[in-house]
Amino acid sequence: MPLPLYLLALAVFAMGTSEFMLAGLLPDLARDLGVSVGAAGALTSAFAVGMVVGAPLMAVLARGRSGRAGLLAFVLVFLAAHVVGAVTASFPVLLLSRFAAALANAGFLALALTTATAMVPADRKARALAVLLGGTTAATVAGVPGGALLGALAGWRAAFWAVAVLCVPAALGVLRGVPDGRTERTPLRGEFGVLRAPRLLRVLVLAALVNAATFGAFTFLAPVVTGPAGLTAPWVSAALVLFGAGSFAGVTAAGRFADRHSARLLAVGGPLLLAGWLALAALADRPAVLLALLLVQGALSFALGGTLIARILYEAAGAPALAGAYATAALNAGAVAGPLLAAPVLERPTGPFLLSAGLVAAALAFAAVSGSRPGGPASTC
Repeated sequence: MPLPLYLLALAVFAMGTSEFMLAGLLPDLARDLGVSVGAAGALTSAFAVGMVVGAPLMAVLARGRSGRAGLLAFVLVFLAAHVVGAVTASFPVLLLSRFAAALANAGFLALALTTATAMVPADRKARALAVLLGGTTAATVAGVPGGALLGALAGWRAAFWAVAVLCVPAALGVLRGVPDGRTERTPLRGEFGVLRAPRLLRVLVLAALVNAATFGAFTFLAPVVTGPAGLTAPWVSAALVLFGAGSFAGVTAAGRFADRHSARLLAVGGPLLLAGWLALAALADRPAVLLALLLVQGALSFALGGTLIARILYEAAGAPALAGAYATAALNAGAVAGPLLAAPVLERPTGPFLLSAGLVAAALAFAAVSGSRPGGPASTC
């Protein structure tokens, strides 16, 4: 794989760390800024909304411009937003900075997805995406626990400064390593018209459902670890790291096979993912089983998610500027919906696992009813 792919993955790592790290920083942040923890939770919502809105909006603004210049601009805006967040004493300003960071994150990811796949032969898109998305999964393994630890030792502002510092080598990597080619400027009507393609719509729905299941469960792991499993608070970080390690392994493995065997991966992985969420709901009171299953579920969730992203980019080949935006918006729609759907079932700590099982079952049913058979580059649905 080309070196610039790994430089893009470094930026994705910084952005993924920022997206997920607030879970461990909210209590300290809320006390410092004089707001309730519930109000501080709006920072997560602002970021999620910015991601969903920002993907198509930023991709449209970047059409026809230098890919390197667009990526660099998004990284610098992301860096600046974290500097503002680290120094402000105003919660509304911090809220706006999170929204701005999310817009930059969404724009970067949408452009990076199309840039990454343009660097490799047409039949190796999934492998390129595995390198890029490895930045996100590495963030769940190292970045998020590291941010939480840094916040605990030096305060929540230190975690924001750390993300800003990570953006510096990422920006230099984009500047020196990414080719200075321009994105193709096709008519917007044609780009949006691709969304009417039934095969693309099917895969977008499947991606949103699978990601909603992933984040519905991932967001609320702590109550399960410290509740039914009977483990102490430090084990929450261990559980998150295991899930993240599984996700890294899953997205890496899927990258080797999804270009030519995506139908087989989805046909086998989908039912296994459903069975895994049901098993977690039933066996959450057994710590060893819980931790082992979290590793497996992380692998399955991101293997399927990475495969579906590759399929979106194949199906949206007629929208070269917006293909990455479609994938980013679908994934983040799921990331927004999952926790919102899981929150009402928290009276039962394992409720989010059951909800995730239901969402995966809905995805499998939708695939069966719609006749979706996403395969490799030349396959038919």
